[in-house]
Amino acid sequence: MLTDTEGIVLRQIKTSYNRRMILLFSKKYGKISAGTSIQEKGRGKSSLALRPFTYGRYELFKNRDSYNINSADVLKSYYAIGEDVDKYMNGAYVLEFTEHVLSEGVPAPGIFNLLLDFFDLLESRDRGIGTLVLGYQMKLFKYAGVAPQVDRCVHCGEKKEAYKFSIPDGGILCQQCWEKMQNEQEKTEKKPPYSENSQQHTLIYDPEFGIVNILKYFTINSLKNLKNLALKEDTGRLLQKLIREYAAYHLDASDLKSEKLI
Repeated sequence: MLTDTEGIVLRQIKTSYNRRMILLFSKKYGKISAGTSIQEKGRGKSSLALRPFTYGRYELFKNRDSYNINSADVLKSYYAIGEDVDKYMNGAYVLEFTEHVLSEGVPAPGIFNLLLDFFDLLESRDRGIGTLVLGYQMKLFKYAGVAPQVDRCVHCGEKKEAYKFSIPDGGILCQQCWEKMQNEQEKTEKKPPYSENSQQHTLIYDPEFGIVNILKYFTINSLKNLKNLALKEDTGRLLQKLIREYAAYHLDASDLKSEKLI
């Protein structure tokens, strides 16, 4: 069966007999692996459309659960991302992170449009690239169904001032609930899970540097509204650590190859 779809190239792998496997985030079919015999060398329209950071239209031959790319056209090539090392490294991390979140063969139009918005902003951005990546990840948490609760306590559900941000609990805790949890755990265990010497304690953050307000800002604003936002270095590093640990805990997104490069 012949079909076509818009898509974003996540990565490509060379195989035998001059063939390649393209991991394609297609708008119609979601994340799919598609083989192709289109040659990488040359500047033909099809070969250019098979490179990462490319948004294109792809003609597919679908045979049961397998796909082959017969031809491709570039709709937009974000070539400027590849010309800047910082942009390329951050863009590669976002592609790998997105690939990890996506389920095979499940359409995700919201994430598809979000990724295109990210590319548009990354290509033209001069500063605060790390801030843009953090904003993208917060948006992706929502589409993945694991967005942290930042406007009310995750335990009592009331809108109280944040006393802690708990990665295991998935959001903010008010002081009353935090102290209640500590007291209850001390009654049942010799050392509560959230004590300073426990592994869980490393996943609990104090709301310093206004991190909760920044997370709220990421949550309620579109990615395009973040185009001029650039966090201070200390705040950015703290949020990067928090968001990566949150992704590792709730999405099992740890040890990504590109993570060490940024």
